[in-house]
Amino acid sequence: MKTESLLTPINQFLQCPTPQSWIDEAVKPENLPTLLVDHANCELKAAQTAMLLLRRYAVDKDSGDALLAWLKPFEDFVYRKVGDGNFNDHTNLSKKLISKSNFEHGDELIAKMVMLIKEELHHFQQVWEIMQSRGIEYANLTASRYARGMMKHVRTHEPAKLTDTLICGAYIEARSCERFAKLAPYLDAELEKFYISLLRSEARHFQDYLALAQTISTTNITERVTFFGEQEARLISSADGEFRFHSGAKIVALIEG
Repeated sequence: MKTESLLTPINQFLQCPTPQSWIDEAVKPENLPTLLVDHANCELKAAQTAMLLLRRYAVDKDSGDALLAWLKPFEDFVYRKVGDGNFNDHTNLSKKLISKSNFEHGDELIAKMVMLIKEELHHFQQVWEIMQSRGIEYANLTASRYARGMMKHVRTHEPAKLTDTLICGAYIEARSCERFAKLAPYLDAELEKFYISLLRSEARHFQDYLALAQTISTTNITERVTFFGEQEARLISSADGEFRFHSGAKIVALIEG
């Protein structure tokens, strides 16, 4: 599938493109370590979000414990600096997940989220391997305002909370995909090839999240999709004080300051 056909539904879904000012900042050689470290962080956070949804809504306790064990080596390495960064023995879930009997969409949520976790952890490993090959250390970075700025609008009652969370997930995945495509032409050959290779799975992730949101919601989600699209566009288009993979537009005073 050509890149253009993958990006068409994503660009239709997002309410604004990534500002050129962010691209100009992202492609500066001195920002490459931050770009890659934060990209790796985003892949891990995407896996953690999917795991949290499964543990909260879809699986029994033993299955939840298995999910925690699956991600633990990655979290230990990133957050606690434990381990050597070799995750070859931790690529798969150790057991079959058991769906909660009181959640009618459990099997569907499990199928989609387990696949997403596998792919996000694989992408995390790929970014880490690129970092290693370039001598880039896994430094600690503060999180951007982006995901937090989206999630603060999630409703607190169910099933609205789950529906909103899934819609947020769709926007985060779609924006990631759009940025891979925007960045690729400006990067060296290795990174360009890598970022283009991520488009296929990331495009599917956004669609999976959106489909699940509509399946689980008791009402049409169009209004909520539009609402979160407006919040997402505001975060992407407004000035941001620090560069991150999902940060907003920059202004000169912030860059030079």
